[in-house]
Amino acid sequence: MSKRAEQGVRNLLIAMGEDPAREGLLDTPARVVRAMREMTSGHADDVAKILAVTFDSGQYDEVIVVAGISFVSMCEHHLLPFTGHAAVAYLPSKGPNGHRVVGLSKIPRVVEAFARRLQLQERMTTQIADALEAHLEPRGVAVVVEAEHSCMVCRGVRKAGAKMGTSDMRGTFRQRPEARAEVLQLIDRCSR
Repeated sequence: MSKRAEQGVRNLLIAMGEDPAREGLLDTPARVVRAMREMTSGHADDVAKILAVTFDSGQYDEVIVVAGISFVSMCEHHLLPFTGHAAVAYLPSKGPNGHRVVGLSKIPRVVEAFARRLQLQERMTTQIADALEAHLEPRGVAVVVEAEHSCMVCRGVRKAGAKMGTSDMRGTFRQRPEARAEVLQLIDRCSR
């Protein structure tokens, strides 16, 4: 598969009018294939396993926010990166021995698992929320993603600095406007 992919990159270079045999491009096909594998390695991540270990937080039953989670993803339409930050919040569920929370590093790992795929920002936002809802069974989930898309920056409309925002609210954060306002304010404060 690697050789076939490298030949594809060589063919693309030729179609662009380049000479893949020139010094600067000799190793480009292999580098491109390695980069694409790394940038789309999220399919191999087991999100259920990432979120499997939870801890008793005692009586803590308020919002937990992890913000400023940087990511790089690949737009499936142009195979160009989009980069940004995600904020993820949840209200822990109550188990038989107290409220259950997940380790702090697990939330960025989940974001990374979904970002490192050929992706749409809207779908990535929903996939993160789906994963937390399915594996943590929280009372509420909020995911907010903001990203700059290379397909808008370096081609087409060419608008550097234009960002896209997406959100997905579940449970309490969707049902109660005051809870939604509170979580969005907390995400905003944590993102500064």
